Amino acid sequence: MRNKMILAVVGATGAQGGGLARAVLNDSEGRFAVRALTRKPSSPRALELAQLGAEVVQADLDDPTSLERAFDSAYGAFCVNNFWEHFSPERETAQAANMAKAAKAAGLWHVIWSTLEDTRQWVPFEDDRLPTLMGKFKVPHFDAKGEADRFFDEAGLPVTFLLTSFYFENFIYFGAGPRKNPAGKLAIAFPMGDKKLPSIAVDDIGRCAYGIFRSGAEFIGKTVGVAAEHLSGAEMAAALSRALGTEVVYEAMDPEVYRGLGFPGAEDLGNMFQFTRDFAEDFCQARNIELSRRLNGSLQSFDEWLAVHKSQIPVG
Repeated sequence: MRNKMILAVVGATGAQGGGLARAVLNDSEGRFAVRALTRKPSSPRALELAQLGAEVVQADLDDPTSLERAFDSAYGAFCVNNFWEHFSPERETAQAANMAKAAKAAGLWHVIWSTLEDTRQWVPFEDDRLPTLMGKFKVPHFDAKGEADRFFDEAGLPVTFLLTSFYFENFIYFGAGPRKNPAGKLAIAFPMGDKKLPSIAVDDIGRCAYGIFRSGAEFIGKTVGVAAEHLSGAEMAAALSRALGTEVVYEAMDPEVYRGLGFPGAEDLGNMFQFTRDFAEDFCQARNIELSRRLNGSLQSFDEWLAVHKSQIPVG
């Protein structure tokens, strides 16, 4: 790590942060070193990062003092949090404020904040096109992140706002894989009509973030949206059919039906899909495929990702 600029990576044992940490550690000729932040330095993923050459430190997003220690002497920080751990937009916003405060105290040269749109800028509180959730949100896991952007701006930080996209990995881990419909056909079902959804592999988000850090000041003060492809439900189903060697069809669900499926977060995700459907042009335009490819020369298409990961997708 000597003579290298340190990147403090929040969530280094998770999805996006893990992708960034691996991208840096795999770049043997790079200018950067990884300081991996985790609540559990003794976890298997943390120990694996340490073996690969990362400095692993304990930090908790709910503990500002631990963040200040972890950011100290670093060049930059990748800041991200995970709504799905606690389902609390208020906690997510507070965590973002803690990260911004710690980044300011450390005098970092570059901060990437992994964020999403505040959908209330498109669908105001009083607009009933999307049901209001948790008292004041339309898409809680989007809105809390978008609302928290101001902490990084108000602190005067050298920040890049990174807009992410639908993970290909959702087909493995989030229950989005093909299931048999009443007609006995394998189907995927989303409430997005015939609109396209920006999508990407999680590791490629990390690699794009690394590309932003390597670009120096070019993206400071800017919003960068990343995606590998903009895919319709029918295009996703066609790719899954090719990879799995059996027909997969796409069913366009009604958002209200999706919101009523009953699993944790169903209402939030139903609103999310409806938002990406109803404002597809804005949502897609904010996520530039060519720029993503410039930042990450190994950007994977859905077909390329499926060629490696198809056996991991549960098929029911």
